[in-house]
Amino acid sequence: MNSKHRIAHAMKHQPVDRVPVMCQLSIGHYLLSTAISPSELWYTSEGFATALIELQRRYRFDGILINLPGSSPEWRADVERIERDEKGDETIYWKNGDQAWCPHDDNVHHIRSKNLDRPDIEDVDPDKCYYNDPHCVGGLKYPFYYGLHPCTPDLGDYFPDYLFRTIDRVVLEVGDTVSVHGEIFSPFTQLMELFSYEEGLINLITHPDKCKAILAGYTRGCITYARRQIEHGVDAILMSSAFAGGGFISPHQYEEFVVPWEFEVNSQIKETGIPVYTHTCGEIGDRLEAMTLTGLDGIDTLDPPPLGTVNLVEAKKRVGERVFFKGNIDPVNTLLSKSREDVRQDALWRLQVGSVGSGFILSSACSVSPRTPPENLGALAEASEEFGPAK
Repeated sequence: MNSKHRIAHAMKHQPVDRVPVMCQLSIGHYLLSTAISPSELWYTSEGFATALIELQRRYRFDGILINLPGSSPEWRADVERIERDEKGDETIYWKNGDQAWCPHDDNVHHIRSKNLDRPDIEDVDPDKCYYNDPHCVGGLKYPFYYGLHPCTPDLGDYFPDYLFRTIDRVVLEVGDTVSVHGEIFSPFTQLMELFSYEEGLINLITHPDKCKAILAGYTRGCITYARRQIEHGVDAILMSSAFAGGGFISPHQYEEFVVPWEFEVNSQIKETGIPVYTHTCGEIGDRLEAMTLTGLDGIDTLDPPPLGTVNLVEAKKRVGERVFFKGNIDPVNTLLSKSREDVRQDALWRLQVGSVGSGFILSSACSVSPRTPPENLGALAEASEEFGPAK
């Protein structure tokens, strides 16, 4: 059984030769652990694809999550110059006057020559809300368009072909041996990004109907973007819904503003035969059953205390027969801070609990911290091999 088959079987609660291992790595970890420069990782499909494959092989992960959009091969045509400091941070000076500060160990920061304030909800046209991507060249703006040159995108041809170049390169390189996953941002995440989190949460209370109209617009874009990624060969879709946990909204708000829209997206994705799972950070122990109402196939992160509120034993009993689990290893207090042997023992315990009936992928709960010791990540595949088949 190869890695691709192993993850496919685990997602369907089918027998596996060993529990698959697949962590989501932070961008900072890719930067610190490979020779790819910040600008190359952020703005070239070649650079990010190389980093993805290199670390998948180093840590012997069974899957690769492609969580940055592909880039235009002509991106340098918009660059005036790139400056690099002694730490390895790079600043891209775009010809339109904008800048992109690319730290050597963290996410990019967009600095605009003209301040683009986030819109007030009264000024937002839901028909112009289709898909926002903070990781593309130029970052977020309203109305959204890809790249640095303002335009009114055609909703029938919204996503440039270059967005799928990283997927194409990874799929070509790994073939049928490794599970390749694409990522979309949930409608709720995009709503929060549109207004900022504080204003977005206030808008849920003051303008609930307008928020729902905007969510409906983003739902359309999510479906189209997921289908385009599936056409390019991904084996699963991760829906990033990071801000739908208990630290942001109540269970009641979750069922009102998240469930209907994610259900529609998930239903459309599953019609293609491709599994979809959801990444929600932090406190989700009070909404596991509600999450299953979205029709997802799996739940990602499952942050344990103190980062979150998921007890793996209880979660397995409550919803473990309905969905697969991916995660539950504390990325800070365990993977980052403890010894390799401590990590191995922690992984063995989670394998014992999570693997019952299959349906488990061993993983960090959320993204692996930039400075997580490589030997700790290597201990995960070792633990999986020691543990063997799902019990």
